[in-house]
Amino acid sequence: MLELLKGMGNAKRYKILVVDDDNISVILLTNYLKNIDADFIIARNGEEAIELFNQNADVDLILMDIKMPKLNGLEATKQIKAKNPIVKIIAETAFAMVDDERKALEAGCDAYITKPINGEKLSGMVRSMLGI
Repeated sequence: MLELLKGMGNAKRYKILVVDDDNISVILLTNYLKNIDADFIIARNGEEAIELFNQNADVDLILMDIKMPKLNGLEATKQIKAKNPIVKIIAETAFAMVDDERKALEAGCDAYITKPINGEKLSGMVRSMLGI
């Protein structure tokens, strides 16, 4: 199921793929980024993320939860980066272990943020990666 949340405004519209199996996290993430003119595509697991990425080759950025059912975020990141090594991916996780950031970066993520997510920090990371 493709869920597309429309942004508003007249500047360049970005496309952000939000991959998280938790509905509250999806709401928070998209709310934190509401001031960015973006359409948000929502995937609930890694398999769906790959499928939606393949259908939306113009995705500008991906917010990737690490711990998910069916296919975890690290494996989904590896598969997505194999198809498009320049797409920006921010890993996010609630279960931060000492070496999780290293594993996320080794899998191909461009940045890492822990839950509970600081909205200002996330917005700054996204804006930096989008060059806005």
